[in-house]
Formats: sequence, structure tokens, C-alpha cells
Amino acid sequence: MLLKVVTYNIHGGIGQDGRYDPQRILDVIASLDPDICALQEVESLHGQPHLFAQWGEAAGYQVIFGHTQMRQDGAYGNAVLSRLPVAAVRRMDLTFAGREPRGALDVELDCNGVPLRVLATHLGLMPRERRHQIQLLLSALTRTEADRIVLMGDINEWFLWGRPLRWLHAFFGGSHTRRTFPSRWPMFALDRIWTHPWQMLGSVSAHRSPAARIASDHLPLWGEIEIG
Repeated sequence: MLLKVVTYNIHGGIGQDGRYDPQRILDVIASLDPDICALQEVESLHGQPHLFAQWGEAAGYQVIFGHTQMRQDGAYGNAVLSRLPVAAVRRMDLTFAGREPRGALDVELDCNGVPLRVLATHLGLMPRERRHQIQLLLSALTRTEADRIVLMGDINEWFLWGRPLRWLHAFFGGSHTRRTFPSRWPMFALDRIWTHPWQMLGSVSAHRSPAARIASDHLPLWGEIEIG
């Protein structure tokens, strides 16, 4: 089974022109037509999660939210859209003391009887908190009995030889580096897709359409995985 996966930091639906327009985000996702999509910076301001849930269900997705913050104007966090049946969901707290709350969605999917574990996350801005968060993620992964794993999200790692990337590469066997931020003139590979085993992952590309360059401050990153 060949699946398309996408990770996309949607910047709360605010585009590079400063305009709030979540429909542009939905149009970009629809153009990619993923089987599994991990979203970061999903806000409930203006009923956004409800909008994503309505759109996702109409497009044939199950929509799972993982709120990391509850604000006066609503919730904020991650989401996963899946066209595959969802067998289990776990919400992980990756918060580092004194920093913005962070989390991960840990979702088990059923690929025609083959379990696939998908972790979707958005890591912190400070090196020490990313190191803490990667250790939590890897600790959870080393305890798993799943044979097939996908980790994707906004890793926020600016240092190509930093310890977080080295630890992740040691577990997953490396990843493709594609520049996704900032969306108009991408310079940094902040968004990543890893698979275990690494042979599952095929082509990986940043989606650089005119619509994607304006809809968010990140470009979506998509990849193909083969579930054998």
C-alpha cells in the first residue's frame, strides 16, 4: 500500500499577507490529497477546529485534535487527519518547564490489517527544550511493539548537527532535508518526516505552489511511504 503523508504548520490560518483565511489552508491540503496529514498551530479562534472537522469529514478524513493550550479565545495545538481507520489515540505532553506547552499526537492506524503508528508533533524553540522533547519521544518509541512508525511535524531544529537531529537519525536512519521556512523564500528545513524502518519512506518534497507560499509561513512537506 502506497500512502501520501503531509506535515504542515498552518500558522493559525494567518497567511504571509497577514490575513486570516483558513480556507486557503484547506485548499492547499486538498491539492496535495494526502492519506495522512499532520497539522501544527491549529487554533480554535473563529471556530477553526470545527471548520477543519467539517471539511475533513466531508473529504473522508477522521480528524483528531491534540490541544496543548487552552486560551480565553479557545484552544491551540496539533491535529491529524487520516483516511485510514484509527485504532487508538494517545496525547503526549512534551512541555518543558517554563516554556510554551507542547505535545504530540500518537495515533495508531489500521492499514488493511497492518498497524501503523503515526506521531505528529511541534517542538519548542529553545535547544534545551527540544533535547528534552526528543528524549521523551524516543523513550516512547523504544517501548513500542509497532513494526512501522512515522514521525512528522515541525521539529524547529535550526542546527543540522544538533543533538536532537543526531538522536533522531540514530533511531530512524536519517531523513530528507527539504527547506520549508519561511514559505516565500525557504531557507530552513524545520519540518521533517521520518519512518521506521527507513526503507518505507520514498520521495519527500516541499510543496512550493503559489497558494502554499502565501497561505502560511511554512510550506507543507509531503512524502510517500510504502506499507508492505
